[in-house]
Amino acid sequence: MTSITLKFWGAMARTKSHPVRGFVGLMSEMERIRTLGRTGFGPGPMTPPSTQSTAWVPTTDMFARGSDLVITVELAGVPASDVDVSVFDGVLTVSGARHGESEEEDDVIPFLRERYYGVFRRSLALPEGVDVQTISAEFREGLVTITVPHAAEAPASTPHRIPIQEA
Repeated sequence: MTSITLKFWGAMARTKSHPVRGFVGLMSEMERIRTLGRTGFGPGPMTPPSTQSTAWVPTTDMFARGSDLVITVELAGVPASDVDVSVFDGVLTVSGARHGESEEEDDVIPFLRERYYGVFRRSLALPEGVDVQTISAEFREGLVTITVPHAAEAPASTPHRIPIQEA
């Protein structure tokens, strides 16, 4: 059983996010699709470039166990040392990388690739009022289990509809 160290970023100075970050990602994805339409993947085994739409997002379960919120993230083939669990501005993020077998050798020719490799990130918003200092994480048999004490009993926020004024 390996423990994972949680990093809390609440004490750090806030940085402004890039105002067109989502738009830049969209433009990058549109260019990838345009290039794929013009040239295709080409002959032979080739891995297409990783983009937001093809990035690996590990499967995740979230459930209540008593008053605790429990989040399990499936990370088969990823060593615990390559996993990072952090909380910033009420968002829990599990990130890291899964490295594949070396393809640098001349005698390795992949015929089928169904497992995802490379960098991954999974972010989940936590209920308001969660004490991030009490969150724990455990890595066992390819699963990261994160326990957020008393989060299941936190009051659910209610949506607020903003009326639109006609000019």
